[in-house]
Amino acid sequence: MDLVIRPLNADDAEMYRSIRLEALRAHPEAFGASFDAEAARPVAFFAERLTASAVFAGVHNGTLLGTAGFRAESGPKQAHKGLLWGMYVRPIARGSGLARRLVEAVLDHARERVELIQLRVVADNAVARALYASLGFEPYGIEARSLKIEGRYLDEVLMVKMPP
Repeated sequence: MDLVIRPLNADDAEMYRSIRLEALRAHPEAFGASFDAEAARPVAFFAERLTASAVFAGVHNGTLLGTAGFRAESGPKQAHKGLLWGMYVRPIARGSGLARRLVEAVLDHARERVELIQLRVVADNAVARALYASLGFEPYGIEARSLKIEGRYLDEVLMVKMPP
């Protein structure tokens, strides 16, 4: 598959909104945001997100197949940290290496901007945890009952990647 990894911009807001809502609908357990809340947001909300954060996409023949976001923390005491967020790969592209390439794009982008990158992943998501571990992320804690979906609680593993 001929995949191009590129940053998204405000002009990509409708495309981004579509894949983001798909991710929230298909895997509500994997995200802190909810489908209903984000589906009610206008396209301008997603355009703003694309300007406030760096969001990388895997694109094949003009179709968005996956995304991963990066946001640096703000304030003098936290500006050394960044967050990998919003990781999603459409089913058709799973197993293609796209997820790894998206995380690597985030890491490359973050390298000159922050000293460490954090992420949160649902404890039951062994595939994602293995991917992150293979890229140098290490667990540093668990947030018990981090998410609540339809009366069910999910724990999240907190992971960090320090500079080499």
